[in-house]
Amino acid sequence: MSGNAHAKAAEHHEAAAKSHRKAARHIDAGNEEKAAEHASKADDRAKKANQSSMKARPGKAVSKD
Repeated sequence: MSGNAHAKAAEHHEAAAKSHRKAARHIDAGNEEKAAEHASKADDRAKKANQSSMKARPGKAVSKD
């Protein structure tokens, strides 16, 4: 189960990175409207990726003080 969750999180991170790259290309081309659209998608996908990563992690260990 954990391996599957990590794979899903990695897919979400890759989708977010792809959207960030598309946004950067649109900025370089001077198309700010398209860049904003892809940046918004990238933010949504990054949020989903982070949530998936949190689900994939085992419970946090108690720190030793």
